[in-house]
Amino acid sequence: MAQWEPTRAAALARADAFAPNMGSAYAARRNYDIGLDADTVSALSPWLRRRLITERELIEMALAGHGPDAAKFVSEVLWRGYFKGWLEQRPEIWERYVAGLGAAQSAVAQDAALVDRLAAAEAGRTGIDCFDAWIAQLRTHGWLHNHARMWFASIWIFTLRLPWQLGADLFLRELVDGDAASNTLSWRWVAGLHTRGKHYLARAENIRRYTEGRFDPHGLDEEGEPLPFDGDVPMTPPARGDAMPTGPYALVIHADDSGFDALELQPPARVIGVSAHGLYGASAAARAFVEGAVADAAARAGAIYGCPVELVPDWPEPSDLALVAPWLTVGPLRDSVPDGYPLAQLRNPYDAALWPLATAGFFKVKSRAAAALAPLGIVIPEL
Repeated sequence: MAQWEPTRAAALARADAFAPNMGSAYAARRNYDIGLDADTVSALSPWLRRRLITERELIEMALAGHGPDAAKFVSEVLWRGYFKGWLEQRPEIWERYVAGLGAAQSAVAQDAALVDRLAAAEAGRTGIDCFDAWIAQLRTHGWLHNHARMWFASIWIFTLRLPWQLGADLFLRELVDGDAASNTLSWRWVAGLHTRGKHYLARAENIRRYTEGRFDPHGLDEEGEPLPFDGDVPMTPPARGDAMPTGPYALVIHADDSGFDALELQPPARVIGVSAHGLYGASAAARAFVEGAVADAAARAGAIYGCPVELVPDWPEPSDLALVAPWLTVGPLRDSVPDGYPLAQLRNPYDAALWPLATAGFFKVKSRAAAALAPLGIVIPEL
């Protein structure tokens, strides 16, 4: 997909187009990265990230069309909820990443060799054909196949010997689907920090196979050791969400979750769309998608509720109206909210059901998802 139209209509159109491939075809071909226009994966992540389309909608669409054959597609949708829930219960991991990024940026300023390696990587001048092509695609289109993201992160860490935090920051700034939970935890997993001692090494043969010969990389470090484990962090159950204020309120639509309709709200007096990205240095493509997604959701909310709509670049000044918003997840946008800001945050029922399961590995979420989601009327097979 060369273009990302940040509207719900575009999300639904893409989902409908990919629906025939959500079954056995997806299971067989999802690991193949054979170009932007290939249908081996859905490429729905930009819209799903902003909840212009929801996990529930995709799960139900896949199961309606393919039944049990959609198990792998459903499982991959659940991964997003696993990562979100895992980080919500361990916000210190995000805090460590932010601190580590600052330390890595300081280290670059003092190490000429590191400066050169980083500049070559970011400019696509490493001489590793696949990596240089992925950098170009990232800069041009703001998206990479998930398998390419894993290969990229592995080469960045183990072959180029660059701090993983700098690579994670690059992704978060450039990707139109950039997500603090999925991005941070995926980079940590590749590095061997998410699951102690388990890391991911990109291998030339694997890249050749799953790109169907598009790339033939040389010089990869296929023997690298996991990065030193940085220690466990305390886990706290995810917050339950705030109480709905009584009286008139303004619905605040933001980039973390524009899926207001899942909250089943009474009509607000006003809709306010906040186009803040939350991340300094985000690419023009990422910012444009956020702004468009917020504007689209705010316009739809205003039409549904029959109320005025206002678009603002940052958090609005408190007024006589209570401020209500979908939940802000751990990450840069939440960090941008001023201390003491009077914003009531409401949890999406899907998140409330799934996030508490993310206490260990993904298997626990996968094995218990059916029971957790059944009360919401989401019927999925045992995975």
